[in-house]
Amino acid sequence: MMAAEWALFTKSTFASGVESTIAKDSSPLGVTSSFQYWDPYPISVVSAKGAWMTDVDGRQLLDLSMGFGAMLAGHLNEEVIAETKAALEGGMLFVTPSPISRDGAERLCKRFEIDKVRFANSGTEATMYAVRTAKAYNGKSAIVKLEGGYHGSYDPLTVSAKPDLDLAGNPEEPNPVVGKGINVGVVFVVPFNNLPALEKVFARDHESIACFILEPVLENLGIVLPDAGYLAGVRELCTKYNIVLIFDEVKTGLTAGPRGAAHRIGVQPDLICLAKSIGGGLPLAAFGGKAEIMDTITKGAMAHFGTFNGNPLAMAGLRAMDRLCTEEALATAEAFNKQALDRITDIIEEFQLPAHTVGFGVKGCVTWSKDPVRNYRDYKATDFAIAELSWLWSMNRGIITPPGLDEQWLISLAHGQKEIDLLVEDFRAFAVALRS
Repeated sequence: MMAAEWALFTKSTFASGVESTIAKDSSPLGVTSSFQYWDPYPISVVSAKGAWMTDVDGRQLLDLSMGFGAMLAGHLNEEVIAETKAALEGGMLFVTPSPISRDGAERLCKRFEIDKVRFANSGTEATMYAVRTAKAYNGKSAIVKLEGGYHGSYDPLTVSAKPDLDLAGNPEEPNPVVGKGINVGVVFVVPFNNLPALEKVFARDHESIACFILEPVLENLGIVLPDAGYLAGVRELCTKYNIVLIFDEVKTGLTAGPRGAAHRIGVQPDLICLAKSIGGGLPLAAFGGKAEIMDTITKGAMAHFGTFNGNPLAMAGLRAMDRLCTEEALATAEAFNKQALDRITDIIEEFQLPAHTVGFGVKGCVTWSKDPVRNYRDYKATDFAIAELSWLWSMNRGIITPPGLDEQWLISLAHGQKEIDLLVEDFRAFAVALRS
């Protein structure tokens, strides 16, 4: 099946192949972000509207990636467009304080129940500055992160993002695996959903540990949910050992619900990192949290800079998303997602496939393993070959999901019953083909 599907891919995407070849002359791999590339070449898209994209071959593609959440409102959402056009009339960039950015900060503080916030332009910036703020606040320099946890491109946070198991060592006490060209300082790595392993590190090294950063729900390994009580236990340990708790909600944020994953789960971190879903498709990120920690910036202990921080166009996207992402709107999208998950679960059971579904908020995925995935080692034991085949099958039939084989679909405010039916029917057809 794999050989046949790759042959079908190259036959139906000739123009994307040509575009990729041309683009390689001016950009490494011919892409603007390395995750976008796959062999023999990626799909090249020319336009998008609502829940759909059009590629250079003229194919209509159902977008179930939606920019990892950045397009939560849908492509070219009318309210986002109107707000952005209105902002353009007042100016694109001030590089000064403005009521526009102050209003944006107030909206984020109110929605996510935090004291103070600063803006940035990408998730990497948000996580980097959150870690720096934590270090400046308590005067310590080491950090703790999860094995398999991804938090952008800040050097220390790339440690063990997806390590080779031959290098990772003991699953209870993983080795920090550092990539080439990376300068990381002291980084401790722990497994997800394992409080004893975390406390062992805290008890031994808390005097040097500034912070523990993690996604409350891991969303770079499909979707990995925290065990009941795990995050509450993390909160208690961080308080006990005077360690700043940072939730990376760059990928959860509004996709987890109107106030994010922290509120939904009921565990409040010291700092939170946001991006993607809060901007309506415009480049926007933020980090914020408790006043006493954020005032580290006020006191000059940690300098935070950025020419484009809080610019009027990004604030326009924030205002639009703040209005659009009501409890009712997100509940509707989540109900569509639950319907898809339930129907696909029924298909998995009907065809006795070695898989299960996982969902959180408006995101869902099929994990190709009979057993639940609780951490990175479990994820590495899943069937990547069938995951690739499933992704390629959908791509060849006009449904685009991220190419990492470990991402999730996203049901945006622009998706409806038609799109859910297409997703489910496509999976049924794949199941039939697998068993034929």
